[in-house]
Amino acid sequence: MTNEEFQKIVLEKLGNLEDKVVGIGNKVVGLEDKVVGLEDKVVSLEDKVVDLGNKVVNLEKGQEEIKKDVKSIIEQTANLSEFRYEINTKVDKLTEEFNTIEIVTAKNWNDIAKLKAAR
Repeated sequence: MTNEEFQKIVLEKLGNLEDKVVGIGNKVVGLEDKVVGLEDKVVSLEDKVVDLGNKVVNLEKGQEEIKKDVKSIIEQTANLSEFRYEINTKVDKLTEEFNTIEIVTAKNWNDIAKLKAAR
C-alpha cells in the first residue's frame, strides 16, 4: 500500500467519522430541544399541582363551613322539637280545660233551666 492510498483511506474514514459526529450533534440538539420541552411540561405540571393544592384548601374550608351550618341546623332542630313538645303539651292541657269548661257550662245551663222551670 502506498502512502497516497493510505492517506486516501484515512481521509475517507475521517469523512465518515465527521458525518457521524455531525449526526450525533444533530441528535444532541434534538435531545436538548426535547429536554427543554419536558422542562416546560414539568413547570406546567407544577403549576397545576399548586392550583390543585389551592383548590383542596378551598374545599376543606368549604367543608368546615358546611359542618358549622349543619351543627347550627341540628341545634335549631332540637330547639324546634322541644318547642313543639311544649306547644303540644299546652294544647293538650287547654283541650282538657276546655272540656271541663264545657261540662261545667252544661251543668250551669241545666241548673238555670231547672230554676226557670221552678219559678
